[in-house]
Amino acid sequence: MIGFIGEYESTVDAKGRFLLPAGFKKQLPALEGSTFVLNRGFEKCLTLYPITSWKPLQEKISLLNDFDPKVRAFRRYFLNGATQIDLDTAGRLLLPKSLMEYAGLEKDIVLVSAMNKIEIWDKQKYQEFFDDMTPDGFSNLANEVMNKNDDKQNS
Repeated sequence: MIGFIGEYESTVDAKGRFLLPAGFKKQLPALEGSTFVLNRGFEKCLTLYPITSWKPLQEKISLLNDFDPKVRAFRRYFLNGATQIDLDTAGRLLLPKSLMEYAGLEKDIVLVSAMNKIEIWDKQKYQEFFDDMTPDGFSNLANEVMNKNDDKQNS
């Protein structure tokens, strides 16, 4: 399983292309390192899944109950805009205009590790996300989230 580490800045050109940072390229599996699925993120960012991370998620979603209206709504929203993209020979990825608009991407972007995927943020929005969190707030959030995981493992 892929586990990305890092945070990198990049720039989107006039055609909507950006260079995938070398730091992330080095972390990709050699055999499937050039094909990705780009999707809307839960916040106003984009999520870039290497194909090896996308396939198990797609399989899990395909097994959900089609008769449940919540499942259908989730699928529509989650899969809306999901696009397979490939690195070009220069190591760039092309962002579809609709996804750029969703995330408010114009020029300066930040690519950040999100475990088995990469989030793509507008640089200013990414900074604002962190500006809203105090060190104490982060400490409380970490305690709450990590203790929930400990409780599940101990059950």
